[in-house]
Amino acid sequence: MSTAAPTERRPRWWHRLDQAAGSLTLDLGLYAVSATFAAVTAATSTLVPHRAWGGIAALGYLAAALLSAGQLLVRRSRPRSALAGLPARWLVTTVAWAGAVLLPLLWQSGQRAAGRTDRAQEEVLVVEESGRRLLETGTPYLGRDAIAALPPGDQLLGYTPYQPGMALFGLPRAAVDAWWTDARILFAVGTALALVLALRVLRQPTAGARPPWHGAHLLRGVQAATVLPVCALTLATGGDDLPVLALCLLALALAATARPGWAGVAVGLAGALKLFAWPVAAVLVIWGLTRRAGLRVAAGALGLPAAALLPTLLVDREALVENVLRFPLGHGLVSSPAQSPFPGQLIAT
Repeated sequence: MSTAAPTERRPRWWHRLDQAAGSLTLDLGLYAVSATFAAVTAATSTLVPHRAWGGIAALGYLAAALLSAGQLLVRRSRPRSALAGLPARWLVTTVAWAGAVLLPLLWQSGQRAAGRTDRAQEEVLVVEESGRRLLETGTPYLGRDAIAALPPGDQLLGYTPYQPGMALFGLPRAAVDAWWTDARILFAVGTALALVLALRVLRQPTAGARPPWHGAHLLRGVQAATVLPVCALTLATGGDDLPVLALCLLALALAATARPGWAGVAVGLAGALKLFAWPVAAVLVIWGLTRRAGLRVAAGALGLPAAALLPTLLVDREALVENVLRFPLGHGLVSSPAQSPFPGQLIAT
């Protein structure tokens, strides 16, 4: 029998890259590449809201990149300086998020409230109109005949290819026409709340679950979910996908920390907003079955979407089928450039 000590596994290349210079090298690269993307978007995008986002976000990313470069310089001379530590990296991430998401979102919402009609993507209008219909008629959906009666140029916007829960984000706009009732503001609030809860859950696992996640890993996850342009651009200009994705992340965090019942609730809330959360729900239900918790997961994962659908089924079943099934499958009165063979996977309507 060999008495040699076991050799430690060498970290893979992405771990070495992530940990280089206290993770500051990758931070700098992330912000620099994002700044370049935003600048190119501002100069070349054919979508006006995207160009408006890029002009502001490029400056926010650039500020974060300069701060990260400064942290690298500090670390070279004073490796243990708090200015190059994890709390300072969180602060720079907050600066990047404020510049790439918060400022563009508030600016575009304010200009839209002041009368600009080119400061939001069409899904924002669809969600807000569905909230108004929910308030007035009890269902967020128009029937096929009502959509056919619209002018041809408005028929596409007459469709609401989302689950009924998405209309809740449009309710404030139905009551008050102001910048702070813009559906994107509600999307951002919902996304932030779900991510904060996910961070708290991962920091405080239940007994028997894996140890708390390292703060550096959590920071990298937050950067991926908030600062990267694919998320920042989406939230500032449209945003309806982000609360769904954040709730799915929360559900996975709850599952990872041995909270199956709450994982079902989180993914059920996501499924009540959009159909693309349903595959995540299916995976979590199967996961729950392997841990004798399938019923606890399924109660929320399936029960909440069903509860959201029931009132609309009672009010107008045909309108629900027309919007949520027929239109995404290509059988509506008009077609959408974002149509998918999987119902509900519409990024823009």
